[in-house]
Amino acid sequence: QDIRDLSRHLCLPTWDLPAQACLASRFPYGSPITPAKLRQVASAEQALHELGLREVRVRHYGDLARVEVPVAELSRLAGELREAVVAALQAAGFIYVTLDLQGFRSGSMNEALPRAGGASR
Repeated sequence: QDIRDLSRHLCLPTWDLPAQACLASRFPYGSPITPAKLRQVASAEQALHELGLREVRVRHYGDLARVEVPVAELSRLAGELREAVVAALQAAGFIYVTLDLQGFRSGSMNEALPRAGGASR
């Protein structure tokens, strides 16, 4: 919060941007991460930001992109923005575009990890 407050005081345009995790967090554990794949995710997310989506994650599963946005944005993404989103992600190099109906959640890639105590999902 101190950084945001200081940034706002200094009139920096980024003071209220959503937190952004490292692009490596967009890949399933154990998946090879290459500069080309990182550029693909960055390009896809930038395109979605340009469509007016403020908080978005594009999860990389090879040819498939799993898009996460806040639940309040799901209908907009599946409705009025659907064609533009598909075109943008295909332009970024994905063949298949999916929308995660659970919505945006930080750390969603951790959901595939075994739970404590040995039980897995």
